[in-house]
Amino acid sequence: MYENIIYEISENTATITLNRPQVYNALSTALIKEITRAVQSADRNEDIRAIVITGTGDKAFCSGADLKAGLEGGTFSLGESLRENYNPMVLAIRKAEKPVICRLNGIATGAGMSLALACDLIVAQEAAYMSELFVGIGLMPDAGSMFFLPRIIGVHKTFELCSTGRKIFMEEALQLGLVSKAVPYEKLDEAVNELTGFYKTAATRSIAVMKKVLNQSFNSKLEDVLEQEAVNQDLLGTTHDFAEGVMAFLQKRKPVFQGK
Repeated sequence: MYENIIYEISENTATITLNRPQVYNALSTALIKEITRAVQSADRNEDIRAIVITGTGDKAFCSGADLKAGLEGGTFSLGESLRENYNPMVLAIRKAEKPVICRLNGIATGAGMSLALACDLIVAQEAAYMSELFVGIGLMPDAGSMFFLPRIIGVHKTFELCSTGRKIFMEEALQLGLVSKAVPYEKLDEAVNELTGFYKTAATRSIAVMKKVLNQSFNSKLEDVLEQEAVNQDLLGTTHDFAEGVMAFLQKRKPVFQGK
């Protein structure tokens, strides 16, 4: 079914592993399409409560676009490649109703950094680094970086990182809020499993609506967000998990959410 990723489901979590270690998990057209398809498949599966995206090995999460593979086909449009491949991948991640966790197992550069930033949370191995290295080949960041970065770190810092393409090591990434946690490689699975363990027993529909409104808030006025909060609270107020959460609070026990 998949040739460029490893797709696994375990304990209500879908893990998508970029599996092109020979090129540091660089993004070919085939790999991008498989990531998109796997994210959409996991999102449709009602038994899945969290999605993890990672890479094979301990060297690279994703080194960005596979330039060699892209050039082998001769002349092509960079813009069309973004519209047909990269943009649908990023939108699939942002539209997924399940939390998407990036297990940053190694370096994330170029579009690989964009892929990581598109996720809801990033848990990194502390020896990794990120880089918006597009300027080194005369391009600008794409695949969502120009959207996500300024919203996380501000316009001036974004300009610095993008115009220099310098490496961002995990100590700085933590300070900037780019990653949620950085741990030694041998503790990376433990840190990711702690998060997925939380989400697999959390109120999944609440999280899905939260993510949707957050996405909309980037381009909304305060009045619009307030209305979206009101509309969606009405919907969530009819769910099983809301009733269970209130009952558990009153009974002074831990709620047992079903994601319904």
